[in-house]
Parts: sequence; C-alpha cells; structure tokens
Amino acid sequence: DRPDRLKTILDALMHASQSATVVFPVHPRTRQRIEEYSLDVGGGNIRMVDPLGYLDFLALESRAALVVTDSGGLQEETTFLGVPCLTVRPNTERPVTITQGTNRLVEDIARLSEEITDALDRPRKSTLPPDLWDGRAAGRIVEVFLSLPGA
Repeated sequence: DRPDRLKTILDALMHASQSATVVFPVHPRTRQRIEEYSLDVGGGNIRMVDPLGYLDFLALESRAALVVTDSGGLQEETTFLGVPCLTVRPNTERPVTITQGTNRLVEDIARLSEEITDALDRPRKSTLPPDLWDGRAAGRIVEVFLSLPGA
C-alpha cells in the first residue's frame, strides 16, 4: 500500500531482469496497486503472471535461481529445496532458514537491488534440509503421546 516501497521493489526486480528472467506471480491486490500508482514494469525480462496453484508454484520455486519474498512459508520451502531466498522483512519467525544459510533478511529495501545481484553472483550452496525436516513429524508426535503415563 506504500507506492514508494512498491516502486523500490519493482525497480529492483526490473534491474535483476536485465541479466535473468524474473517471473513475478502478482497478487491481485498488488497488480491493482501497480496500476493505481501508475508504476512502470516495462523493459527487461520480467514476466508478471497471475497467481499460481500450489504445485505449479512449487515447481517454479524449485527451479528458481533465487526467490525474493516476504512470506514465511516461502522461506521454509526454499530452505527445504535448497534455493537461495531473500526475505524483505526486518525479522523472521523461521530463524533456521537463516542459520541454514539459504535465507537472508533484507531489512533496508533500498539495498534490495544490490542484495539480489549479490545473491545471484554467489555460487549456490549444496544444502540438506534442517534436522527433523524429514516429513516424519506426525510419527514423532505420536511417539511422544504414547510415552506419556496412562497412554
């Protein structure tokens, strides 16, 4: 809802699109704000697409060189997939994504373009998902309940 902030983000994406294809699934509210504020998204190689279903989005995400987001869920998904992520927020409720090395916070939005360039220039690390991110949480929870007295 802040035109200056949205313009800075779009400018960073357009700058990145000079050297890489940028696929931007645009939320309807964001698309409305881009039009409302008459922000330019022309030039470069940026493809604004309608929101994707979960499986299509996951496929896109898994093949990305970099994901830029403000979503907590995407921080986790990129960490599991080993895809570099920049989170445009001052903090995260998912600190393992930072310690795992797949996610970096971008608090100063004026630096987003530089952070994107830096992230794309870095060699991609080979990472494994964090401990216990193996899809077996339900079984471990059941074991805990069964170990309780009276279970």
